[in-house]
Amino acid sequence: MNPGPRVPAPFIAPMRSMRQASGRFSPKPIRVRRALRLLPLPLSVAICLPAMASEKPVNWNLCPATDALPAFDEAPQADPTAAAARDQLPTDIEGNQLSGTTTVPQYEGNVALKRGDQFMGTDSLRFDTETGNYIAEGNIRYSDSSIRLTARRAEGNQETDSHKISDIHYQLVSRRGNGSADSIDLQGSVGQMHRSTYTTCAPSQPVWKLSAPQIEVDNEEGFGTARNAVLRVGSVPVMYMPWFKFPIDDRRMTGLLYPKLSLSGRNGFDYGQPIYFNLAPNYDDTLTPRWMSERGLMLSNEFRYLYGGGRGQLDTAWMPSDSLRDRERGKLQYRGYHNLDRHWQARANLSWVSDERYMEDFANRLIGVTASNLQSTVGLYGTGRTWTAGLMADRWQLTDYTLTERALPYNRQPRLFGTWDDSFGRWFEAGVYAEAVRFTHDDIHLKRRNAEGEYERTGKLERMYGGSRLDIKPYVSMPLAGAAWYITPTLAWRYTAYELERELADDLRRKQLQAAGINPATATPEQLRGNTSPHRSLPIASLDMGVYFDRETQIGDTAYLHTLEPRLFYLNTPYRDQSDLPLFDTRAFTFSWGQLFRDSRFTGADRQNDANQLTTAVTTRLIRQDDGREKLSASIGQITYFEDSRARLDYTNANEPIVQQGKSAWVADVNWALNDRWTLGSTYQWNPKYRKEDLASVRARYLLPEDGVVNLAYRYRRNPSTNADQLRQADLSFLYPINPRWSLVGRYYYSMLDHKPLEIIGGVQWDSCCLAVRALARRYVRNREGDMNNSFQLEFVLKGLSSLGQDTDRTLRRAILGYNRDDLYLVPPSNIEANEDDYDPNLIP
Repeated sequence: MNPGPRVPAPFIAPMRSMRQASGRFSPKPIRVRRALRLLPLPLSVAICLPAMASEKPVNWNLCPATDALPAFDEAPQADPTAAAARDQLPTDIEGNQLSGTTTVPQYEGNVALKRGDQFMGTDSLRFDTETGNYIAEGNIRYSDSSIRLTARRAEGNQETDSHKISDIHYQLVSRRGNGSADSIDLQGSVGQMHRSTYTTCAPSQPVWKLSAPQIEVDNEEGFGTARNAVLRVGSVPVMYMPWFKFPIDDRRMTGLLYPKLSLSGRNGFDYGQPIYFNLAPNYDDTLTPRWMSERGLMLSNEFRYLYGGGRGQLDTAWMPSDSLRDRERGKLQYRGYHNLDRHWQARANLSWVSDERYMEDFANRLIGVTASNLQSTVGLYGTGRTWTAGLMADRWQLTDYTLTERALPYNRQPRLFGTWDDSFGRWFEAGVYAEAVRFTHDDIHLKRRNAEGEYERTGKLERMYGGSRLDIKPYVSMPLAGAAWYITPTLAWRYTAYELERELADDLRRKQLQAAGINPATATPEQLRGNTSPHRSLPIASLDMGVYFDRETQIGDTAYLHTLEPRLFYLNTPYRDQSDLPLFDTRAFTFSWGQLFRDSRFTGADRQNDANQLTTAVTTRLIRQDDGREKLSASIGQITYFEDSRARLDYTNANEPIVQQGKSAWVADVNWALNDRWTLGSTYQWNPKYRKEDLASVRARYLLPEDGVVNLAYRYRRNPSTNADQLRQADLSFLYPINPRWSLVGRYYYSMLDHKPLEIIGGVQWDSCCLAVRALARRYVRNREGDMNNSFQLEFVLKGLSSLGQDTDRTLRRAILGYNRDDLYLVPPSNIEANEDDYDPNLIP
């Protein structure tokens, strides 16, 4: 087993051998009594392993159509099946003339040796069957499924397995690459290459080339040693390596990986040098010393392991002293799992950082600005045909220096949950969601801003109290459906009970009195005593129904399937006073299309809204008959509230509005593919109460030739509670090809409310057959205070070898939707990934 490819840049390929079992001479066949081995040469750099380049697919479109060494006419076609069975096949020998003696035959003129996918041709071959000496001279040609080469002379001894080959030129077949060597000396599994080169460029335009005056190879050990290797771009040497080892096959080995370079306003010149340690076949380690001119030295380490039942990875970083922060800093992150059996798995995802500004300083991503906490989880999870279950615990750490621990979610220590659902006969389905969890919370260290504007702790501590919660929600439904309709009535019962710490229960009671207009200072001890065991129990009934209509239609010369899909969803839930229930993990859902069909408008179990409401919605689609592509989809829906919904998130907040009888905001979503290049989309929410929009989003994408793309988006959101603008942003990103070699990339992400950019990226990309260069300048918001950071990234992609510099591909894929044209989504993916530890009971029918 292998944790994954992680190897230093290799220089040469593994040696292979071919044994002759029988021979055939034209025009009269003869049989050679002794075996003759033909040696494909150990050649070149980076033959054996994938190039350690960026995620962007390598583009060879700018390369000449012809190979450095065209295919030999006499050679058999490459056949992987024949390559795998070559050791069991005989070797056929053909030639124009046979002379010499029985013990020392000499073949002259168009000599050809063939076995499976292997071929070797030469002008002259002499072989001493008694001593094992051989000499091949003139126009030596060899090819198999992976390599093609020419040489001037080869001589050696089959008995001692010693060989010398001179004046070599080669072309890789299984992957692009070519080069040369003055000579190769082989002694068994050990060999030496003299004055060898490797490049993936065309020989007429060697934009880059890797060369070494001497390379020693050990095939049994699986490594080579290069001395005085030089990487040149054009005629300029850009890297010199006096001595290092490297692998020649898929066995990993200890060595240097390619360095990482960048420049930023906060870190200064940033250089990282990964060092790989091949500790065992199933675990390895990568140590990266990193020097930042403005901060100092940081040591990062990545340890990986893999075994039959699971895998894991431990990432650590340590900085003895950060010059900008004047303190020691570090991080730790572990991710891994272990499969207990076919149903159960143990998982852990643990994270820790030394201080609240670590993510701001070292995340180097725009999303790092919004990451105010880190979550660590460990648990045991199971799944079967009709059930899921888990026992887990988590803990949160604050990573935003402007906030206090009040912003952290409650820790769940532990949490036991399970779901079960199954069908009964033709008519019924039943299931249950159950959860038992203990909530704890870190105490709050109060903060203030000092004279320099920095946040510092006051020394005062505010205690936080928790409790336990049991939530059970069984349900039964009767799904009725036909070819073009469905009706699904569902009845559920939700029971939620708590065991609270006395201090939390009393605090909730004081807030209840304040909300009722009673001064807690004048209340009696009995009035101030809170309920430590509150509970809530209520039924939830829903009816979901819909119809599908479709017809064939013609627009111009194109045939479409036009659908009309009306849907009704009725929900009825009685009101329960929940003012004595705490808020552990419950928030209000953001109103959206999906919220039209949920049975609760709250996440978590601390609140369950009362409801007497009907959702009316309709969707229509135009589906192209030829290929099934959706030309147009449009949806619109609204909730009608027949009664006020009085359940609140915070009962002590008199300003929190209730959902009043009437109409909700209209929710509309449209996606339209104008043609194969233009795609438009829009999401819109119109609030009839305020007669204005709550949300508006317009997005457009245009696909340019040569993998180019332009994205334009506008986003607006209003806070319905305060009627104030919450977000107003414009976003332009593009990859614009000027010609096949040059392209421009950029992004301008602007906040109209703050009157400042959130991220600006400008860059240029140059591409050739074998080399690509990307240069990016970036300015982005680095913290919640709105401070900006500047950075410059430069990357050289040596196609077929590796990349040098910073990983610009990762930055561009995040900033430009559809970059690489492998993800042509119109709506960007959410920055918040689905958490497989969470099972939402509100999604159960």
